[in-house]
Amino acid sequence: MSSDTLAQAPTAAGIPEPADTPRIVPRRRYGQWAAAVAVLALLGLAVNSVLHNRAFQWDVVADYFTTDSILRGLWLTLWLTAVVMVLGFALGTLLAALRLSANPVLRAVGWGYVWLFRSIPILVQLLLWFNIGALYPQVFGVKTVNLLTPVAVAITGLTLHEAAFAAEVVRAGILSVDRGQIEAAQALGLSRWRRWWRIVLPQAMRSIVPPAGNMLIGTLKGTSIVSVIAVNDLLFSAQLIYHRTYQVIPLLMVATLWYAVVTSVLGLGQHYIEKYYARGTENAR
Repeated sequence: MSSDTLAQAPTAAGIPEPADTPRIVPRRRYGQWAAAVAVLALLGLAVNSVLHNRAFQWDVVADYFTTDSILRGLWLTLWLTAVVMVLGFALGTLLAALRLSANPVLRAVGWGYVWLFRSIPILVQLLLWFNIGALYPQVFGVKTVNLLTPVAVAITGLTLHEAAFAAEVVRAGILSVDRGQIEAAQALGLSRWRRWWRIVLPQAMRSIVPPAGNMLIGTLKGTSIVSVIAVNDLLFSAQLIYHRTYQVIPLLMVATLWYAVVTSVLGLGQHYIEKYYARGTENAR
């Protein structure tokens, strides 16, 4: 076999490769590798500092991590998060319907609510609700202080706050659905309920789930702010202990680790829910 025949020998793909074809060599990115090594070195130093710094008192962290008071505070945090998310999205869905309404008055009311509660910081809202008795001492003949306990104030303030953001999430999800598909469902004679349940909602969920998951995690962490009104959540439980023992850093680490554990679990759940609603699309991976 001649040299010309060898030069034109077929490649593994079955396509002849000319003898003078230049060999493609990947570009060596020395800067990126140097940056990666530097980042790993800094990360190693940080981890070593955290693990070997006696001020963290990891033995104390282990002792308090599963105590009854901490677990009761964790349970209240989880319960409060669940209640606020359910009520917030229920109210937010109603507000989204108002904002998408053809009636200008309903649209204005929906827009005004979202504007107002997104403008006021959540801490200010909680303090206003906590001191609402100064404005309205009695409601329907009942003292306000008896109606709004610290837990009720926390639920009210957080729900009204989250509903404003949930309304925009739901509205954006509905608007992401192609109008042509709704019109096609109408042409097929589907009822309004079936159009929303079978056509609009499944597709809207692809856009709703990611920000809703972020809201859920944000709400979980945001519940820590209710400690300012003496709601016995996870952070407040840790504060009660370190006010007694003066072990501030270890108890804050207990709260931090529990928040990290729960948010990691929620993030994993969000991943699988997103994957479920992304079925049949190129993003389903």
